[in-house]
Amino acid sequence: MDSRTHARRLIAIWAVLSVIGVLLVFFALKPHMPPGNVSHQSADQTETNTVIAAIMTPIGVGVIAFLIYAVFAFRAPRGDEDDGPYTKGHGAVQRTWILVTTGIVLALAIYGTDELLSTSAGIAGVGGGQGPTLITSAPAGALQVQVIGQQWAFTYRYPQYGDIETTVLAIPVDRPVIFNVTSIDVIHSFWAYKLGVKIDAVPGTTNTAGTTATHTGIFDVRCAELCGLWHGAMTNKGEVLNSPAFAAWIRVQQAHQPAPNTLPPHSKTYFPDPNDRAG
Repeated sequence: MDSRTHARRLIAIWAVLSVIGVLLVFFALKPHMPPGNVSHQSADQTETNTVIAAIMTPIGVGVIAFLIYAVFAFRAPRGDEDDGPYTKGHGAVQRTWILVTTGIVLALAIYGTDELLSTSAGIAGVGGGQGPTLITSAPAGALQVQVIGQQWAFTYRYPQYGDIETTVLAIPVDRPVIFNVTSIDVIHSFWAYKLGVKIDAVPGTTNTAGTTATHTGIFDVRCAELCGLWHGAMTNKGEVLNSPAFAAWIRVQQAHQPAPNTLPPHSKTYFPDPNDRAG
C-alpha cells in the first residue's frame, strides 16, 4: 500500500473522529465544564473553556489516531529485523504542520484578545485581567463587598449597609457585585469558583473583581494561595439570595452586629501590624 493511500485513510479516520469529538465536547462535555453558569462571568469562562476544548480535540484525535494506525499499518512482519528505508523528510507535511499550528495559535490569540477587550468594559475586574481600577467605574446600583483575608479566614464588609462585618458571604441575584479584596497579614487568594472570581488578597492594596449572579444557591469560597499551616482549612460557603431574602439577611446582620467591629474602620487597604508580622 503506497503512502497516498495511507494518507487518505488517516485523513478520513481523523475527520470522522474529529467531528464526533467536537460534537461530544459541545453537547456532552459543555454542561459539565467548569466553572458552570451561576454568574455571567462563570458562564463566559465556561464558554471559553468549551471553545478551547473544541479546538484542541481534533489535534488530540489526530495524534492518537496516527499512533494507533501506525502500530497496525506499519508493523514489521514477524522475524523481520532489517532497518527501515532511509527517509530525509517530507516538505509537504512540514509546511502543512507549520501553517496549521500557526493558524491555531493566531486564532486563539485573536479569540483571547477579543474576550479580554469585551470583558474590560464590564465588571470582571482584576480577576479577569483588567487591573485594580474597577471601583471607579462600577455599574450603578452595584453592591460593594470588601473581602479581608487573614490567617485563616475571610471576613466580609458591606459599606453600603452600615459597614456590617460578617464571616459569611451573601450576595443578591441579578445585581452586579464588586469585590474589593485585601489582606491584613499575608497574601491570600479569594476564589469563589462558581461565581467565576479568583483574585489575590495582598496586604496594603486592594484588588477588585466583579460578578453578576444569575442563579440563587450555595457556592464555595476558598483560599487559592498557600498562606500558612491551615491554608487547607481556609474555606467556607457563600450564598446567592433573591432580593427579598438578601434584604432580610442584611437586617439580621445589622441587628446582631457586634460593637466594636473586630477590624479597623472600613478602608481600601490594610497594612499588617508590625508586631504580628514579626511573629
